[in-house]
Amino acid sequence: MKRYIFSLLILLSTPAYLLAQTKKNEPLSVVQKIPGTKLSFKMVLIPGGEFTIGSEGQGFSEPDEIPSKKIKISPFYMGAYEVTYDEFLLFMNDEGLSRNTLADAVTRPTTQYVDLSWGMGKQGGYPVNSMSQVTALMYCKWLYKKTGIFFRLPTEAEWEYAARAGSSDMYFFGNDTSRLGEYAWYQANSGDKYHKVGLKKPNPFGLYDIYGNVSEWTLDQYDEKYYEKLPNGAQDPKTEPGSRYPKSVRGGGYDNTAMDLRSANRMASSPEWNKRDPQIPKSKWWLTDAPSVGFRLVRPVKQPTKEEAEAFFNKYLK
Repeated sequence: MKRYIFSLLILLSTPAYLLAQTKKNEPLSVVQKIPGTKLSFKMVLIPGGEFTIGSEGQGFSEPDEIPSKKIKISPFYMGAYEVTYDEFLLFMNDEGLSRNTLADAVTRPTTQYVDLSWGMGKQGGYPVNSMSQVTALMYCKWLYKKTGIFFRLPTEAEWEYAARAGSSDMYFFGNDTSRLGEYAWYQANSGDKYHKVGLKKPNPFGLYDIYGNVSEWTLDQYDEKYYEKLPNGAQDPKTEPGSRYPKSVRGGGYDNTAMDLRSANRMASSPEWNKRDPQIPKSKWWLTDAPSVGFRLVRPVKQPTKEEAEAFFNKYLK
């Protein structure tokens, strides 16, 4: 009954023009079990539609957030919560990788040089942190091999669309930063640490911690001039992979300011995020100096073929 009421509330709070873009037979949420374990995670439907990406006209803008453009987004499912250590450690500790049953398809991350949770918490519902984009994508590939369902990171456009949930303000709840503490762990209230997922209120789509707690990797290569090149009316835009740095990160983390958590705010990864790693070459898996970076999963409504999925991972995990 509680699940039904929650789904109904999301339905009622979702703009009609967004729901109209989504097939009627798509459930509002799905619970994905991780085979061979007792764990599962919830994903909520993000209906397809059109929105204006960027911050032009919102009273505060950064140079990389303008000019705003109207774009179209196909429907997809998004993790209601950030990926947790409980879920990620299944990947880290998968003995099937050691036995070479998946070694041709999935590589397990190396052991962390130091405990990169920095004592903030691991199992029991804490978000996994301090990983590179490659690590997040390899987790997606592992999950695909486990479930047969294709998961990936959101594009920047998908992330902002989902975070806004129909709003054109700085935050999905408006422009009043005094309300941010109802929805997010950030510099003003976090105690300089991340917290268990789902303790704050969700946005209208049912996404918890979409602002703050840990910032979230996207699929895109970061391009400061991205919106200048983006045509109005673009369908599901993204920037193609290039160099390791910079990649795009969204949402802000527990150590960021209120303005960093705005729906339109864009962050670029940097080699500085791994400056204390003593290894030569530095780890491609872990980030010693980005403790507030994590990720959230996307599952496209229209699933790719096996060949398309493999091509995707070959492209992004080069």
